Amino acid sequence: MTTKQVADMVAEFGIPSAYYQFNKDTATAPPFTCFFFTMNNDAIADNSNYVKIEHLAIEVYTAAVKDFELERTVEDVLASHEMVWTKSEASIDSEQLYEVIYEMDVIITEV
Repeated sequence: MTTKQVADMVAEFGIPSAYYQFNKDTATAPPFTCFFFTMNNDAIADNSNYVKIEHLAIEVYTAAVKDFELERTVEDVLASHEMVWTKSEASIDSEQLYEVIYEMDVIITEV
């Protein structure tokens, strides 16, 4: 998967998205998502990074309550791209947001 394909996959959720965070000038109301690569876990062989593997986090934010329908949409999109993920969630009371974080490893075929 290319980094563009990752961005295109996130766009399939049907809500505004940004890499890492929205600019202050372009902040948007929930629901929205931010996605970013947190670290790499490349396969290494013969003194080189043989396969580029990035750990991807996709943060889905909704207004103060859990949105089961949106989560189903996100998970359907991820499944359609054959992604395997873990999920965690939290309430961000100070921002009146609810956050669901999907994490997965992605083999990057080009940058």
